[in-house]
Amino acid sequence: MIRRPRLSPVVGVARNLVRQALRDAEVAQGSLVLVACSGGPDSLALAATASHFARSGEFRVGAVVVDHGLQAGSADVADRAQQQLQALGLDPVEVRRVTVPTSGMGPEAAARTVRYEALDAAVVGHGAAAVLLGHTLDDQAEQVLLGLSRGSGTRSLAGMPARRGSYLRPFLSLQRADTDEVCRFENLQPWHDPSNADPVFARSRVRSEVLPYLEEQLGPGIARALYRTSRILGQDADYLDAVSKDEYGRIRREHDGGILLSEEALRSLPPSLRQRVLALAVVELGGVQPSYERLLAAENLLRREGSAGPVQLGGNVSAYRQVRGKPVPHGEPGYGSLVLRKNRRVPS
Repeated sequence: MIRRPRLSPVVGVARNLVRQALRDAEVAQGSLVLVACSGGPDSLALAATASHFARSGEFRVGAVVVDHGLQAGSADVADRAQQQLQALGLDPVEVRRVTVPTSGMGPEAAARTVRYEALDAAVVGHGAAAVLLGHTLDDQAEQVLLGLSRGSGTRSLAGMPARRGSYLRPFLSLQRADTDEVCRFENLQPWHDPSNADPVFARSRVRSEVLPYLEEQLGPGIARALYRTSRILGQDADYLDAVSKDEYGRIRREHDGGILLSEEALRSLPPSLRQRVLALAVVELGGVQPSYERLLAAENLLRREGSAGPVQLGGNVSAYRQVRGKPVPHGEPGYGSLVLRKNRRVPS
């Protein structure tokens, strides 16, 4: 009698996490689920875990390997990943080769942008119901530390969401040591990205230097504590965002391509809501999320001291206070409101 190897406890936990993520996202049984796989230990462990559901017939499971072409031999790495994924029984498995732009944004952001474009195209091309991403608890801890170093707010410190649209991150409560264990159990040969140890990248320095130093100085469990912080802040951010959207809808008025926000209503809001309401207006007008400093400058207009603006809020969106007796450009008087507009000069 051939004795089957005993299931590793970590593998059992990983399977439960994937099952729960698909259940929470209400992915119908029999649907196609794609795994975004780089060939590294985290995403390869996720692919091996997801393959269990293909073998059981609960879901169809495929994979997409995005080759960014940024390192010598990247095509070989992608091909080896494809072979291992096919050996796991995943189908379809495709390699998508992309070109990362060298200008306009940083290399990490540029690679991320084209990667998600490739994954979005794969979802449409294959009619997939969800994409599984292999981010772990350690990735989340690094994200929180990077947010702290930049002086970010609640939403940023909440880290990566477990779900965003069709993208799911079931492994956010697993550590890298756990994904290494899954790979060993499944006899997989993961690729280790050399850029993860390259000190030119801030995230690499956090991973190889900052977190180990904090563990040494403050004791073990720092990564898990940071992950726990992200969960708590994520709940807070979700609540504040929901309330802010309600308040924004209540006080927002449109006027000739711009947005008017009642000064009295804005003053009545606590700062955490007021700043979010202002940011919602900027984003609706096609601008970018304003920095904390820009939002404070816009709030200063509500004090009715000094200049009436304009204050530049990012993405060519400006805010100014309508002074008594002067009409909103191309419209009627709007005294008592902050006016937010894009690509229009404010008359002196």
